[in-house]
Amino acid sequence: MSNVVNLNKFRKRKAKEAEKKRAETNVRLHGRTKAERSLEAKEKALLERKIDGARLSEVPEDDAPKGDEGPQKP
Repeated sequence: MSNVVNLNKFRKRKAKEAEKKRAETNVRLHGRTKAERSLEAKEKALLERKIDGARLSEVPEDDAPKGDEGPQKP
């Protein structure tokens, strides 16, 4: 005689393993700790303040270089 298997437990265990695998994948793709994100934001803000402090003069918007505008249409 064979063992009786509770299919609900089997499905739940399988779903939990799939979710854990998906979470690990997401961590590899997107994962950084909150401390890492806040440290990067602080470093970026510090760098921007240093750059703004070293700027010689404000560039008027009319004279500012334009970004890549893509191909010109005839």
